[in-house]
Amino acid sequence: MIELRELRSGYAGREVLHGISLQFRPGEVLVIAGPNGCGKSTLLRAAAGIGEVSGGEVLIDGVSSAALSARQIAQKCAYMPQDRPAPSLSVRRMALHGRFPYLSYPRRYRAEDFAAVETALERARALDIADRAIPELSGGQRQRAYLAMALAQETETLLMDEPTAFLDISHQLAVMEMASSLARDGRAVVMVLHDLCLALRRADRLAVISGGVLLAQGTPEEIYASGVIDEAFQARLRRAETPDGPQYYFA
Repeated sequence: MIELRELRSGYAGREVLHGISLQFRPGEVLVIAGPNGCGKSTLLRAAAGIGEVSGGEVLIDGVSSAALSARQIAQKCAYMPQDRPAPSLSVRRMALHGRFPYLSYPRRYRAEDFAAVETALERARALDIADRAIPELSGGQRQRAYLAMALAQETETLLMDEPTAFLDISHQLAVMEMASSLARDGRAVVMVLHDLCLALRRADRLAVISGGVLLAQGTPEEIYASGVIDEAFQARLRRAETPDGPQYYFA
Protein backbone atom coordinates (compact mmCIF):
# COMPACT_ATOMS: atom_id res chain seq x y z
CA MET A 1 0.00 0.00 0.00
CA ILE A 2 1.12 3.56 -0.71
CA GLU A 3 0.53 6.21 1.92
CA LEU A 4 1.15 9.95 1.65
CA ARG A 5 1.92 11.61 4.96
CA GLU A 6 1.79 15.41 5.04
CA LEU A 7 3.19 15.40 1.50
CA ARG A 8 4.58 18.65 0.18
CA SER A 9 5.59 18.70 -3.45
CA GLY A 10 6.01 20.96 -6.45
CA TYR A 11 8.49 21.86 -9.14
CA ALA A 12 11.09 24.53 -9.96
CA GLY A 13 11.13 25.62 -6.33
CA ARG A 14 7.37 26.26 -6.26
CA GLU A 15 5.33 24.26 -3.74
CA VAL A 16 2.07 23.00 -5.25
CA LEU A 17 0.89 20.48 -2.65
CA HIS A 18 0.62 21.61 0.96
CA GLY A 19 0.55 18.72 3.42
CA ILE A 20 -1.51 16.02 1.70
CA SER A 21 -2.25 12.85 3.72
CA LEU A 22 -3.89 10.07 1.73
CA GLN A 23 -3.83 6.28 1.41
CA PHE A 24 -3.98 4.27 -1.82
CA ARG A 25 -5.76 1.17 -0.56
CA PRO A 26 -5.66 -2.29 -2.15
CA GLY A 27 -9.01 -3.42 -3.56
CA GLU A 28 -10.21 0.11 -4.27
CA VAL A 29 -10.55 2.57 -7.16
CA LEU A 30 -9.61 6.02 -5.90
CA VAL A 31 -10.24 9.07 -8.11
CA ILE A 32 -8.28 12.27 -7.52
CA ALA A 33 -10.44 15.23 -8.55
CA GLY A 34 -9.95 18.97 -8.54
CA PRO A 35 -9.73 22.09 -10.73
CA ASN A 36 -6.95 22.53 -13.28
CA GLY A 37 -3.62 23.35 -11.68
CA CYS A 38 -4.57 22.17 -8.20
CA GLY A 39 -1.77 19.57 -8.02
CA LYS A 40 -3.38 16.29 -9.12
CA SER A 41 -0.61 15.31 -11.54
CA THR A 42 2.04 16.54 -9.11
CA LEU A 43 0.58 14.20 -6.49
CA LEU A 44 0.77 11.16 -8.78
CA ARG A 45 4.35 11.95 -9.80
CA ALA A 46 5.46 12.30 -6.19
CA ALA A 47 3.73 9.04 -5.27
CA ALA A 48 5.45 7.29 -8.19
CA GLY A 49 8.88 8.44 -7.04
CA ILE A 50 9.57 10.71 -10.00
CA GLY A 51 8.38 14.02 -8.56
CA GLU A 52 9.89 16.30 -5.97
CA VAL A 53 9.10 15.64 -2.29
CA SER A 54 9.93 18.77 -0.34
CA GLY A 55 8.22 17.75 2.89
CA GLY A 56 6.40 14.88 4.49
CA GLU A 57 6.94 11.45 2.98
CA VAL A 58 5.65 8.75 0.67
CA LEU A 59 5.50 5.29 2.23
CA ILE A 60 5.40 2.15 0.07
CA ASP A 61 4.45 -0.90 2.12
CA GLY A 62 5.58 1.03 5.18
CA VAL A 63 9.00 1.98 3.76
CA SER A 64 9.89 5.54 2.79
CA SER A 65 10.21 5.86 -0.98
CA ALA A 66 13.40 7.85 -0.35
CA ALA A 67 15.01 4.61 0.83
CA LEU A 68 14.00 2.66 -2.29
CA SER A 69 15.64 2.50 -5.70
CA ALA A 70 13.76 3.50 -8.85
CA ARG A 71 13.64 -0.17 -9.81
CA GLN A 72 12.17 -1.20 -6.45
CA ILE A 73 9.50 1.49 -6.72
CA ALA A 74 8.69 0.43 -10.31
CA GLN A 75 8.09 -3.13 -9.10
CA LYS A 76 5.49 -1.82 -6.68
CA CYS A 77 3.88 1.03 -8.59
CA ALA A 78 3.13 1.65 -12.27
CA TYR A 79 2.60 5.22 -13.44
CA MET A 80 0.79 6.25 -16.62
CA PRO A 81 1.44 9.99 -17.19
CA GLN A 82 -0.86 12.45 -18.90
CA ASP A 83 1.67 13.55 -21.54
CA ARG A 84 3.46 10.80 -23.42
CA PRO A 85 5.87 10.63 -26.40
CA ALA A 86 5.14 8.68 -29.58
CA PRO A 87 8.21 6.47 -30.18
CA SER A 88 8.60 4.56 -33.44
CA LEU A 89 7.76 1.23 -31.82
CA SER A 90 4.91 -1.20 -32.23
CA VAL A 91 2.34 -1.24 -29.45
CA ARG A 92 3.41 -4.77 -28.45
CA ARG A 93 7.10 -3.80 -28.33
CA MET A 94 6.33 -0.73 -26.22
CA ALA A 95 4.21 -2.79 -23.83
CA LEU A 96 7.28 -4.95 -23.27
CA HIS A 97 8.92 -1.88 -21.74
CA GLY A 98 6.58 -2.42 -18.81
CA ARG A 99 8.67 -5.50 -17.98
CA PHE A 100 11.94 -3.55 -17.56
CA PRO A 101 11.77 -3.40 -13.73
CA TYR A 102 12.07 -7.21 -13.64
CA LEU A 103 14.94 -7.59 -16.12
CA SER A 104 18.68 -7.22 -15.74
CA TYR A 105 20.85 -5.65 -18.42
CA PRO A 106 21.20 -6.64 -21.23
CA ARG A 107 17.47 -7.27 -21.27
CA ARG A 108 16.40 -10.75 -22.31
CA TYR A 109 12.66 -11.26 -22.28
CA ARG A 110 11.35 -14.46 -20.75
CA ALA A 111 8.22 -16.44 -21.50
CA GLU A 112 6.47 -14.85 -18.52
CA ASP A 113 7.23 -11.38 -19.90
CA PHE A 114 5.61 -12.12 -23.26
CA ALA A 115 2.64 -13.70 -21.47
CA ALA A 116 2.21 -10.64 -19.24
CA VAL A 117 2.22 -8.37 -22.30
CA GLU A 118 -0.43 -10.38 -24.12
CA THR A 119 -2.65 -10.30 -21.04
CA ALA A 120 -2.11 -6.55 -20.71
CA LEU A 121 -2.90 -5.93 -24.38
CA GLU A 122 -6.15 -7.85 -24.03
CA ARG A 123 -7.15 -6.09 -20.83
CA ALA A 124 -6.42 -2.67 -22.37
CA ARG A 125 -8.39 -3.59 -25.51
CA ALA A 126 -5.24 -3.06 -27.56
CA LEU A 127 -4.82 -6.45 -29.24
CA ASP A 128 -6.24 -5.06 -32.48
CA ILE A 129 -3.47 -2.43 -32.66
CA ALA A 130 -0.66 -4.52 -31.16
CA ASP A 131 1.43 -4.64 -34.35
CA ARG A 132 0.93 -1.02 -35.37
CA ALA A 133 3.51 1.72 -34.79
CA ILE A 134 2.69 4.30 -32.12
CA PRO A 135 3.05 7.37 -34.42
CA GLU A 136 0.36 5.92 -36.73
CA LEU A 137 -2.26 5.78 -34.00
CA SER A 138 -5.00 8.18 -33.00
CA GLY A 139 -4.96 9.79 -29.56
CA GLY A 140 -7.39 7.24 -28.19
CA GLN A 141 -5.42 4.33 -29.60
CA ARG A 142 -2.20 5.67 -28.09
CA GLN A 143 -3.98 5.93 -24.75
CA ARG A 144 -4.84 2.23 -24.94
CA ALA A 145 -1.24 1.40 -25.90
CA TYR A 146 0.22 3.20 -22.89
CA LEU A 147 -2.37 1.62 -20.67
CA ALA A 148 -1.19 -1.80 -21.88
CA MET A 149 2.40 -0.91 -20.96
CA ALA A 150 1.33 0.11 -17.44
CA LEU A 151 -0.66 -3.09 -17.01
CA ALA A 152 2.26 -5.21 -18.22
CA GLN A 153 4.24 -3.90 -15.25
CA GLU A 154 2.01 -6.06 -12.99
CA THR A 155 2.31 -3.87 -9.90
CA GLU A 156 0.24 -3.75 -6.74
CA THR A 157 -0.59 -0.09 -7.35
CA LEU A 158 -1.54 1.53 -10.66
CA LEU A 159 -1.44 5.33 -10.98
CA MET A 160 -3.14 6.78 -14.07
CA ASP A 161 -3.31 10.44 -15.05
CA GLU A 162 -6.37 11.06 -17.23
CA PRO A 163 -6.58 7.49 -18.64
CA THR A 164 -9.92 8.18 -20.35
CA ALA A 165 -8.68 11.24 -22.30
CA PHE A 166 -9.20 10.93 -26.08
CA LEU A 167 -11.27 7.76 -25.64
CA ASP A 168 -14.79 7.33 -26.98
CA ILE A 169 -17.62 6.50 -24.57
CA SER A 170 -17.37 2.73 -24.93
CA HIS A 171 -13.63 2.74 -24.23
CA GLN A 172 -14.06 5.15 -21.30
CA LEU A 173 -16.51 2.73 -19.72
CA ALA A 174 -14.18 -0.18 -20.52
CA VAL A 175 -11.31 1.57 -18.71
CA MET A 176 -13.48 2.12 -15.64
CA GLU A 177 -14.64 -1.50 -15.68
CA MET A 178 -11.03 -2.63 -16.04
CA ALA A 179 -10.11 -0.45 -13.05
CA SER A 180 -12.85 -2.07 -10.98
CA SER A 181 -11.70 -5.51 -12.11
CA LEU A 182 -8.11 -4.74 -11.05
CA ALA A 183 -9.38 -3.54 -7.68
CA ARG A 184 -11.36 -6.75 -7.26
CA ASP A 185 -8.08 -8.60 -7.86
CA GLY A 186 -6.65 -6.74 -4.85
CA ARG A 187 -4.78 -3.91 -6.54
CA ALA A 188 -4.93 -0.24 -5.64
CA VAL A 189 -6.06 1.80 -8.65
CA VAL A 190 -5.62 5.58 -8.49
CA MET A 191 -6.90 7.77 -11.32
CA VAL A 192 -6.96 11.47 -12.05
CA LEU A 193 -10.23 12.18 -13.88
CA HIS A 194 -11.81 15.39 -15.11
CA ASP A 195 -15.13 13.66 -15.79
CA LEU A 196 -16.62 14.01 -12.31
CA CYS A 197 -19.92 12.42 -13.25
CA LEU A 198 -18.11 9.30 -14.45
CA ALA A 199 -15.95 9.30 -11.32
CA LEU A 200 -18.94 9.58 -9.00
CA ARG A 201 -20.64 6.65 -10.73
CA ARG A 202 -17.65 4.32 -10.87
CA ALA A 203 -15.12 5.15 -8.12
CA ASP A 204 -15.04 3.53 -4.69
CA ARG A 205 -13.59 6.68 -3.14
CA LEU A 206 -12.82 10.23 -4.23
CA ALA A 207 -10.25 12.70 -2.96
CA VAL A 208 -11.00 16.33 -3.83
CA ILE A 209 -8.07 18.76 -4.00
CA SER A 210 -8.17 22.50 -4.48
CA GLY A 211 -5.28 24.93 -4.21
CA GLY A 212 -2.91 22.12 -3.28
CA VAL A 213 -4.96 21.19 -0.21
CA LEU A 214 -7.04 18.04 0.34
CA LEU A 215 -10.57 19.34 0.92
CA ALA A 216 -12.28 16.00 1.46
CA GLN A 217 -12.13 12.29 0.79
CA GLY A 218 -14.84 9.68 0.97
CA THR A 219 -17.30 7.55 -0.94
CA PRO A 220 -19.18 9.12 -3.86
CA GLU A 221 -22.24 9.44 -1.62
CA GLU A 222 -20.22 11.19 1.11
CA ILE A 223 -18.56 13.53 -1.37
CA TYR A 224 -21.87 14.44 -3.00
CA ALA A 225 -23.57 15.05 0.34
CA SER A 226 -20.72 17.25 1.57
CA GLY A 227 -21.12 19.82 -1.23
CA VAL A 228 -17.33 19.92 -1.64
CA ILE A 229 -17.59 19.53 -5.43
CA ASP A 230 -19.63 22.74 -5.63
CA GLU A 231 -17.03 24.49 -3.46
CA ALA A 232 -14.00 23.29 -5.40
CA PHE A 233 -15.37 23.81 -8.90
CA GLN A 234 -17.74 26.73 -8.32
CA ALA A 235 -20.49 24.72 -10.03
CA ARG A 236 -23.76 23.15 -8.93
CA LEU A 237 -23.57 19.35 -8.89
CA ARG A 238 -26.94 17.62 -8.88
CA ARG A 239 -28.14 14.02 -8.82
CA ALA A 240 -31.08 12.16 -10.31
CA GLU A 241 -32.16 8.69 -9.23
CA THR A 242 -32.68 6.27 -12.12
CA PRO A 243 -33.38 2.53 -12.42
CA ASP A 244 -29.64 2.14 -13.16
CA GLY A 245 -28.60 4.00 -10.02
CA PRO A 246 -27.82 7.66 -9.34
CA GLN A 247 -26.79 9.84 -12.27
CA TYR A 248 -24.89 13.07 -11.68
CA TYR A 249 -24.99 16.29 -13.68
CA PHE A 250 -24.11 19.95 -13.36
CA ALA A 251 -26.93 22.48 -13.30
